[in-house]
Amino acid sequence: MKNTNWTLDNTHSEIAFKVKHMMISTVTGHFEDFQATAKTDGDDFNGAVLEFSAKTASINTKNKDRDAHLQSDDFFNSEKFPEMKFVSKSFNGDKLVGDLTIRDITKEVTLDAELNGVAVDPYGQTKAGLEIRGEVSRKDFGLTWNAVTEAGSIVVSDKVKLVVDVQFTKQA
Repeated sequence: MKNTNWTLDNTHSEIAFKVKHMMISTVTGHFEDFQATAKTDGDDFNGAVLEFSAKTASINTKNKDRDAHLQSDDFFNSEKFPEMKFVSKSFNGDKLVGDLTIRDITKEVTLDAELNGVAVDPYGQTKAGLEIRGEVSRKDFGLTWNAVTEAGSIVVSDKVKLVVDVQFTKQA
């Protein structure tokens, strides 16, 4: 029975991604507006139910033109699909399995996940830290835009690496 609720500590968390550009360099981006919750049996995260959501219009790659393109219908279509979501189905301390929804397309994904620990901060709050890593195909979610360079290289890789570092605060 899941009886402990955890809320996200946004100041100690980030949802990021990495994708190859022209197959020669890697571009990193973040979602600035995101939420997450966890439900556990006490402090035991095995079997935890984790939920994440991010506002697609909050994407930040440190390039306004690229961010605007990513928000357009070529990619996220932030106007029509303002949020992406992940809802876990299982977590065993090593693998996190759940449904990822982008552009109203839902696919099951398996991510590597590690609970870094549970500790009490100097203010008496119980905190838990998770590192989540994985790779998804952007085309599986309808993000299919691409172009080819003069040399024949694709501009944007299909594979997107997810880098999620989150800290939760236990609720009383």
